[in-house]
Order: sequence, then C-alpha cells, then structure tokens
Amino acid sequence: MLLIEDLQVELAGQVILKHIDLEIKWGETHVLFGPNGSGKTSLLMTIMGYPQYKVIGGRILFKGVDITYMPINERARLGIGMSYQRPPTIHGLRIRDIVGICARREVPVEDLARRVDFEEFLDRDVNAGFSGGEIKRSELLQLLAQNPDLMLFDEPESGVDLENIALVGNTIAELLQKELEPTLLKSRLRMMRERTKMGLIITHTGYILDYVEVDKGQVLYDGVLSCSTNPREILRCIGEMGYEECVRCTIDRN
Repeated sequence: MLLIEDLQVELAGQVILKHIDLEIKWGETHVLFGPNGSGKTSLLMTIMGYPQYKVIGGRILFKGVDITYMPINERARLGIGMSYQRPPTIHGLRIRDIVGICARREVPVEDLARRVDFEEFLDRDVNAGFSGGEIKRSELLQLLAQNPDLMLFDEPESGVDLENIALVGNTIAELLQKELEPTLLKSRLRMMRERTKMGLIITHTGYILDYVEVDKGQVLYDGVLSCSTNPREILRCIGEMGYEECVRCTIDRN
C-alpha cells in the first residue's frame, strides 16, 4: 500500500504541502479534488520522486519501503507509474521505443497499442504534434507497458474530446482492475478481494467518475488535505458552494 505520514514539501523556498496524511490500500482508488495551485500536482510529483519537490518533513512508504528520498527510477522499478497532464515532446525517440523502455518485461507493443487505438503512432516521436487526446492515449500506452502497482493520473480528462473520453476512462478502469461490473454480489466481493492495483487521480470535472469506480474522494486546498468521503458528494458540494465553503463545511461537520 501507499502510506504518507505528516508530509511537508517545499518548492523554490515555499512550503506547498502541509502535514499531508494519506493511505491508499491494495486495490483502492482515490480521487483528488482542488482548485488550481492547491498542490495536487505537487503531491503526485512528490510521490513520484521529482527532486525539485523537497521533502522537509514526514515520510512516504510504499509496499513497506521508505521511499521518501528514493530517486524516480527506483520508484518506477518498485511499481509506481504516472500519467502526466502536460508531458514533454521528445524528438528523436519513437513511441515504440519508449514503450519498450517502460515495459517491466517483454511486451507485444502492437497489441498494447491496439488497446488504445494507437498503432499508427508507434513510429512517431513522443508527443510530437499530438492532440490532447492522443497525448493521453500515449501516456496510457506507456502505463499499460509498465503495468505499475500504483498509478498516478494528473487530470486524465484534460484536453480530451468526447470521442476519446470513453476510451481514456475505460482504459484507466482496466489498468486499475475496475473494468468489470459483476451483477452478483458474490462475484463483486470476489473481484474486490482480487484487486491489487492502486490509483490516485486528480480531476477538476469529475468526468472520470463515470468510468472508474473510486473508493474515496479527498480535497486538497491551500496545501492541506482537508477531507475524505464519497467523491460524488464532494463534487456536488464543490459545485454548490465552491472549494472554500466545501472545506469549511467538512471541517465544521467533523
């Protein structure tokens, strides 16, 4: 599982995450809401291990291993992967090759690409001239190859048109082992026990909730993780009252 205890993070001399406590158990997916600049992406980048996000307090444990100061490549090998909101363009590196780099084992690249309708892009440079939806599919293809145990998604709906949102959402559900909706309670309980993949998803719109079964929703506001409850209730609260009132309401209620 992922366990974050009293995490405090500084970026460019400014404290951006304040006393974060978060636990994601095996098979769970959490969704993270918050306004722009609240620290959501910073939290994902810190979990992934980007060195500019300086941990000044607390710790991060993954699979029982303290990864607080572990470099990115070792975290990736341990089983953490991320889909970025704005990944860079990499000239001179083909999609086919980066998929091979991401893979933790030998994988049939064409078969994986077919699952996200990306076969025709395999010999193009990474993200060169790609649309928003194509970039998301490229990111998902890399995650399919890596097959990590913990997946971090930074606004997977961003820049994706209606034609591609279902493909993106269903692929994320597949990656998180939540693509099936058993009709019998017995089968559903068995599926829940067998799930091992963990996810943390940043969303502004909540569209991803139409495709991925999420276990908990949380709000990050001004660097503080303020609540943990039903994600659709949080989304309704934000829509009716805004982030600040939603956070205040939750604090008062607790």
